[in-house]
Amino acid sequence: MLIFIARRLGLMVLTAFVLTFVVFYLTNLPPNLEKLARSEGSVRMSDEAVAQWIIDNGHGGSVLGRYGQWLGVVPGWQNVDEKGVPRGRCFAAGTDPAAAPRYCGVLQGNWGYSTFFRGPVLQNLGEKLAATGWLMLWVMIVMVPTSLVIGVVSGMREGSRTDRVLSTFSIATTATPEYVSGVILVALLASPVTGLSPLLADWGWIDGKVLFQGAASPDKITFWSFTLPVLTIALYGIGYIARMTRASMTEVMTAQYIRTARLKGVSFGQVVMKHALRNALIAPFTVIMLQFPWLLNGVVIVETLFNYKGFGWTLVQAAGNNDINLLLGCSVVAVFVVLVTQLISDIGYVFLNPRIRLS
Repeated sequence: MLIFIARRLGLMVLTAFVLTFVVFYLTNLPPNLEKLARSEGSVRMSDEAVAQWIIDNGHGGSVLGRYGQWLGVVPGWQNVDEKGVPRGRCFAAGTDPAAAPRYCGVLQGNWGYSTFFRGPVLQNLGEKLAATGWLMLWVMIVMVPTSLVIGVVSGMREGSRTDRVLSTFSIATTATPEYVSGVILVALLASPVTGLSPLLADWGWIDGKVLFQGAASPDKITFWSFTLPVLTIALYGIGYIARMTRASMTEVMTAQYIRTARLKGVSFGQVVMKHALRNALIAPFTVIMLQFPWLLNGVVIVETLFNYKGFGWTLVQAAGNNDINLLLGCSVVAVFVVLVTQLISDIGYVFLNPRIRLS
């Protein structure tokens, strides 16, 4: 197991380097740098002034060298601008360059400066990621148990009326993207004209006022104001996981050892709980673990729709405002989440299925 984990970690590190370099290269293409120079300087800047701004702010030189500086494995850039003011990656304006560290990249905790938030990327990204973490937590609490129950019940009664009803529900939710289900839920439950929001507000079930004034942040949300974004994300995943669980449960219930247990007089409930359920959860476990990367990137639509200032909302703002450092920070988080969940998925798959050998 230790050798397996060590190999996986080595592969994760190599994959992280490759993916982050690709994102760094794409975000640091000359058109993006020129757009950044004009947005931070002046839209009326001449081409010569734009080129000088790019050099003064450390965006000159080879891409590989700048990637090494961003990582923190190459000494940070230092120069003197046309006004004679020293500038550098590792020290703020007006401070002594001699007292600054040589290396100040991602590995040292310096993720750069966000031109959108006007502050350190790591600090702002951490706050937004925590907000999305709360959203993902409640989505998983709602999505996983519901989908497993639907899939198991449907697989146990293959071909029955219950199976057909649950399968239809699962297919419908999976076929409906978040931007459609979100709008439908808003129209039905939170619209002051055609929806049920006045009645639900009287019952205390939903607070549309908090939800749509942009105050849906972790320190201001209530349980019921969180209902719509959680349902919007969970509905799509419920159908997918339920269908996978049903297919796995159906296959297990027709296995020879299940028939043998039934012929020996074992009750149907004991067959399901002691023999079928564990084997049926092998495939859904992998799917559930893959939901974490999907949730992290799939919340872009939901957070934008409900004005929830989390990771997805931050990613949209970074892309729309050409915030290169913030985009790079978002890519690091996304790569880390994907790789870690893949590792957990592989390890959990081995424990659930003893027939798998580590090699």
